[in-house]
Amino acid sequence: MDERRAQVTEDQVRAALAEVVDPDHGKDIVSLGLVQGLVLRDGNVGFTIEVEAERGPALEGLRKEAEERVMTLPGVVSVTAVLTAERSADAPKTQAPGPGPGRPGPEPGGAPERPALLPGVKHIIAVASAKGGVGKSTVAVNLALALAAEGHQTGILDADIYGPSLPRMLGISDRPQSADGKVMQPLTNYGIKAMSIGFLVDENTAMIWRGPMVMGALEQMMRDVIWGNLDVLVVDMPPGTGDAQLTMAQRVPLAGAVIVSTPQDIALLDVRRGLAMFEKVNVPVLGIIENMSTFVCPHCGEESHIFGHGGAKECAKDLGVPFLGEIPLDMVIRETSDAGTPVVALHPGSDHEERFRAIARAVWDGAEATKAGRAGPKIVMD
Repeated sequence: MDERRAQVTEDQVRAALAEVVDPDHGKDIVSLGLVQGLVLRDGNVGFTIEVEAERGPALEGLRKEAEERVMTLPGVVSVTAVLTAERSADAPKTQAPGPGPGRPGPEPGGAPERPALLPGVKHIIAVASAKGGVGKSTVAVNLALALAAEGHQTGILDADIYGPSLPRMLGISDRPQSADGKVMQPLTNYGIKAMSIGFLVDENTAMIWRGPMVMGALEQMMRDVIWGNLDVLVVDMPPGTGDAQLTMAQRVPLAGAVIVSTPQDIALLDVRRGLAMFEKVNVPVLGIIENMSTFVCPHCGEESHIFGHGGAKECAKDLGVPFLGEIPLDMVIRETSDAGTPVVALHPGSDHEERFRAIARAVWDGAEATKAGRAGPKIVMD
């Protein structure tokens, strides 16, 4: 390990931040207790500055000063400071910026519009599941690789702050580099760009962050990463319908969402909740994927339906959204994902790759239709 990098300590970082004074309170941000979630890893420093919601728009200069102070410390390679705010009960609501499908721009005289995120990305596609344990991240990674195999410039963003899996699934152990300490280069493997909080913290670190901190970290990975021009950015969403989902729906013009489910009834109940959430925030649902659909015994060749079969297809039909395809429960898919060599990259021309590429084509066509102004499927909730 570089000895220079090993020198920086948490005490040094806090001492540097103690030089940053809150202009409204006249005290430093450390003694005021504003610095939270401090993480150090191999010279990469990350932390959040928590302030009142009504002060947030005016304190961007304070955030930049905090980054610059820490960047001067010996051993620091990059600094990521996230300005977060918790809305008080009587604070006025602000207009979510960025026109998108069903999301108008701010009204005249309303809150100022924040800078657009991911301006060089043509299509932003969320891969989501309302329930954990359905193999969503495996699907997201292989979908991104399949889109790249179809000839599209592709990136993938791991939006799961609490349980990032992208580093392991893409076999990436490097750290993002920053030439100026302010913006980072995404990491690349198998021809796609990638960013994850897991690149900045140890995989055994427990991320004990509140909702505003999660939203701030997500925005930073979109705003302060040099994504460049991409045809498509796949966003691997955390399971559920919480802060991360709302941040993505409100802050970027999502081309659409892909829902991943297993066939059993309990998972399909959660699919309906997930679809309802995207409908409420006016994000088109590009379709449903049934993962772990069938299992073929490697010894006798007999096909079994461990989790049932066809449930997601019927659910898609009932709700009026496209069914994108089935992915089998197969040890090869699991083993290649765990090894950081996704099946689409490792086995080109295989049945698994062909399935993901067929799904990728359908997803791309759906995103193109959304961009062209053709209405996405109308979700029918009974």
